[in-house]
Amino acid sequence: MSFINFAAREINCKIVYYGAGLGGKTTNLQYIYQKTSEQQKGKMISLATETERTLFFDFLPLDLGNVRGFKTRMHLYTVPGQVFYDASRKLILRGVDGIVFVADSQQERMDANLEALDNLMSNLDEHGYNFERIPYVLQLNKRDLPNVLAVDQLKRELQRKSEAVIESVAFQGLGVFETLKEISKQVLVELKKGG
Repeated sequence: MSFINFAAREINCKIVYYGAGLGGKTTNLQYIYQKTSEQQKGKMISLATETERTLFFDFLPLDLGNVRGFKTRMHLYTVPGQVFYDASRKLILRGVDGIVFVADSQQERMDANLEALDNLMSNLDEHGYNFERIPYVLQLNKRDLPNVLAVDQLKRELQRKSEAVIESVAFQGLGVFETLKEISKQVLVELKKGG
């Protein structure tokens, strides 16, 4: 679903960070934005209503290379955390090239993770996307907290295909760029296939 800007010789790719409320989606984007040089990024835009917030910014990575002579520009989005805002989530998923599911590793957040994951699957289905073909990374966030579930248990509960699983502590930046590199790599592989 990438958008090609022929004048700028850029391929624009959309990556959406999905997950339950307060799981770390916004923290991931804020950390990436903060650590990306001014020349490589656009403005961070926060679309906020009284009750929900969506973050968006784009950047032109230095080391992703070209696809058929075009530079790749990544547009990163978060969705509102609560399933209550399903209409916004569906809209943000439209035209997605890659998804990062940010899971909260805390034991008491497992139900919220599963609810958000089910919501993601039904929204992808509603858009007609084949989940098996979409670049997808599972990020296990908040690994620094004392009440986290074991990685193996989180994988058993949350893995939906043989996707890459990356542990993170987003507010410290641990695992944030590893996640971004993995999802970007998968998106580029799909682009090069012509998918």
